[in-house]
Amino acid sequence: MTAFTTRRTTARARTAAVAAIAVAGALILTGCGDQTKDDGAKSSGGASDSSAPLASKLPAEIRSAGVIKVGSDIAYAPVEFKDASGKVVGLDPDLAAAMGKQLGVKFEFENGTFDALLTGIRSKRYDISMSAMTDNKNRQDGVDPDTGKKVGEGVDFVDYLTAGVSIYTRKGDTESITTWADLCGKKLAVERGTVSEDLAKAEAKKCPSGKKLTIEAFDDDQQSQTRLRAGGVDAASSDFPVAAYAVKTSGAGADFELVGEQVEAAPYGIAVSKENTQLRDAIQAAMNAVIKSGEYKKILTKWGAEEGAVTESVVNGGK
Repeated sequence: MTAFTTRRTTARARTAAVAAIAVAGALILTGCGDQTKDDGAKSSGGASDSSAPLASKLPAEIRSAGVIKVGSDIAYAPVEFKDASGKVVGLDPDLAAAMGKQLGVKFEFENGTFDALLTGIRSKRYDISMSAMTDNKNRQDGVDPDTGKKVGEGVDFVDYLTAGVSIYTRKGDTESITTWADLCGKKLAVERGTVSEDLAKAEAKKCPSGKKLTIEAFDDDQQSQTRLRAGGVDAASSDFPVAAYAVKTSGAGADFELVGEQVEAAPYGIAVSKENTQLRDAIQAAMNAVIKSGEYKKILTKWGAEEGAVTESVVNGGK
């Protein structure tokens, strides 16, 4: 989920990506943020495959376990979600599987609410977090974006994609919303801890008297969609790939429509503890190997995210 930055930038609408997302439209959106291990992504563990090209780059304890534990909000289609059988699928799981082949380990996704994922890294519940999380200075430095105060040691990010943020409404009922300023006097559903919530809070401060922006924050994006679908709010906001997927698939395309353009184009990053530089560098090497091999492009195209492709994975590229 994209995270707040101080400067708003507008990205052009990626209509081609919307069409590509339709390929995955038959998958059913399920999942919850229950902080439990997900059976669909579980691995039996065991030692890593030492013959894998980049196995030697991993920390010894990871090689011994044969598993990298991944904290993720598995309710954010098409980036990560559960299909009809309960299996974890999406852009991030596919990229993780490709990196696993390079490193000789399994990436084991564990479900959790988005705003608790970095805490999970600090407590060593997860080795990494891979959950459409935007790399930015606040998260790198462990700073609360609302107060500006340091609340933790921060994390490092291995960047792998660029995405913006979008607003969507019920289809045919846009309430004349095309920009964030148009949300004044309206009700907006967002996922807690994301840039959508941060942008909404910033916009609410600008709204004139008598035109309050009411923000309803939920544990996951599917709850936001349900609220909008039921008419409880006027609009919802999430990262562009997710908003576009919801527009294309919910009600077979009859429920929602995108309004306006994307904002806050920024890099997604895989979060790793600052203390675990060896794991960070191994993951970066694996991502770059996946990019170079061409598998990266195939995965992004499969999930309608090819316009967010990067040519190289960097560490802490977010501003």
